[in-house]
Amino acid sequence: MAQSPEEIKQNEAALDKFKMSAFDLSGKVAVITGGNTGLGQGYAVALAEAGADIYIPTYGKAEWDTTREMIEKRGRKVEFEAVDLTEKDIAPKVIQRAIDAFGHIDILINNAGMIKRNPLLESKDEDWDRVININLNTVYHMSMAAAKVFAKQKSGKIINIGSMLSFQGGKFIPSYTASKHGVAGLTKAFASEMGAYNVQVNAIAPGYIKTANTAPIRADKARNQEILDRIPAGHWAEPHELMGVAVFLASHAADYVNGHILAVDGGYLVR
Repeated sequence: MAQSPEEIKQNEAALDKFKMSAFDLSGKVAVITGGNTGLGQGYAVALAEAGADIYIPTYGKAEWDTTREMIEKRGRKVEFEAVDLTEKDIAPKVIQRAIDAFGHIDILINNAGMIKRNPLLESKDEDWDRVININLNTVYHMSMAAAKVFAKQKSGKIINIGSMLSFQGGKFIPSYTASKHGVAGLTKAFASEMGAYNVQVNAIAPGYIKTANTAPIRADKARNQEILDRIPAGHWAEPHELMGVAVFLASHAADYVNGHILAVDGGYLVR
């Protein structure tokens, strides 16, 4: 059925409201846990490229100078904090220190995490506790601390980092798999309630990415080929291929995206 002149006019008016500036993060402040190395560093630099200032709470001081240089050469500010995010009651303190440093916060990326690889029957209880504590409990506590701030200001973005193991069982990583399923659940639970405060909560689920964490898998020829055979794109992703998604979810362009687990996997999950 053809549109009426009035419908065409209404549609044009609605579409005219979209501007590429919706992706601009100028004036925004992002807290990125573990944002000094690996994919976290990539998220930090990508958001800085889009205009955001960055606050990075992280365990240890690896790559601080490199990350600082990468962000500052883009004309943005960055502050670091050496902290154990699993410490009791630390999350509200970290969020407050970020606010003290920059005056406000707008974005939280829960990137910090770890993985322990062992066959199920050889898994250790201490490994389970450590992985769950960092990958899931920290996500909850940091999200809760940020959500209380975002609810008051009636705006904010929380971006969690899931995994293909948010959808599947995997091999040799029961604790990691459980934690990433939990991250998906937390994302949906927070989104369900925080939407009323104009706060969007989503997750990125990276596929198989060329990082230090995946080096052992890529070195295993049989396992590497098994994975490649399931990826329609036919290759492991380079880290930069995840960065546009991070900027999108952190921006006003994603204001109506809430509670979504966005797989960036080259099509891995379709096979």
